[in-house]
Amino acid sequence: MTRLDPRDIEILKVLAQDGRITKAALADRVGLSPTPCWERLRKLERAGLIAGYGARFNLRKLGPSVTVFVAAELEGHTAAHFQTFEKAVALHDEITACWSLGGGFDYLMQVVTPDIDSYQRLIDGLLEARVGLARYYTYIVTKTVKEGAPPPFDLLLGGDG
Repeated sequence: MTRLDPRDIEILKVLAQDGRITKAALADRVGLSPTPCWERLRKLERAGLIAGYGARFNLRKLGPSVTVFVAAELEGHTAAHFQTFEKAVALHDEITACWSLGGGFDYLMQVVTPDIDSYQRLIDGLLEARVGLARYYTYIVTKTVKEGAPPPFDLLLGGDG
C-alpha cells in the first residue's frame, strides 16, 4: 500500500473530476509548482494508483441504448466453472462491466445494448454457448441517478473529509 499525503489525495481528487487537466493547471489547483506536482503524479502512476485515463460518455447522444444489470448464478462453483464464464464474458463488448460477488449471486454484469431485443439475444447466446449460466435476473435501468463519482478518498484513507 502506498502512503499518501494530503497533496497526493488532492491530486487524485482533481484527476478524478478532470483527467484532461494540464500539468500546469493541476499544479496550480493543488498548490504546487509544476515540477514537484509532475513528480508526484508520476509516483502515483508508477504505484498503480492511477489505473488509466478515460472519458465518460452521454449514451443518449450516441443513439438509442438500454443499460441492464444482470445478476447471474452459475451451474457450478469450481474454478473451471468460473473461468469458463469469465472467458465468455470477456468476448462480449456489450458486457461493459462484470463483478464477481460474494453472497447470493455469483456475478453482477452491466450490459449496454441498442435495445431489449439485442440484450435478449446476448443472453440467449450465452445460454446456448453453455458457459455455465444457470439463472439470470434482469434489472433494466430506467433513470441514471448518479454515476462516475470518484471514490471517497478521504473516507478510504481515514481522513476527515
